[in-house]
Amino acid sequence: MKFVIQRVEESRVTVDGKIVGEIGKGYNVLIGVSDTDTEDTCDRMIKKMLNLRIFQDDEGKTNLSLSDVSGALLLISQFTLYADCRKGNRPSFVKAGSPAHAEALYEYIVGKCREAGFPVETGIFGADMTVSIVNEGPFTVVLDSKELGFDGV
Repeated sequence: MKFVIQRVEESRVTVDGKIVGEIGKGYNVLIGVSDTDTEDTCDRMIKKMLNLRIFQDDEGKTNLSLSDVSGALLLISQFTLYADCRKGNRPSFVKAGSPAHAEALYEYIVGKCREAGFPVETGIFGADMTVSIVNEGPFTVVLDSKELGFDGV
């Protein structure tokens, strides 16, 4: 599983010219799911994401978490995070999760973040979306469950 977390001043996602999700201060999160990911993988990734301290405190140090700044989440499914560009010029997406599996885990992540008390907005799974962000910093963090040792546990 991969999360691309962008610390934003604001972010919105539109489908067919209509805003379907919009937040102010918080995280714009692109979520990639593979077929080997499980709910346990999701739980560990969510915990890591929600506890990241990447907002600036009064001294300008990245020392505050999403909850410390009353931030929101815009969660967007993004299978292209599993693009394999090693051969040729056309990416392969064979490592991306099947649509049914990926959608189930994406909805699980959305539900768990809401249960944790965060305002959550979303894109539309499988739709052609336009994402607009004002990246604060810019500050972008990539969480990869494989690199974090969260796969196969």
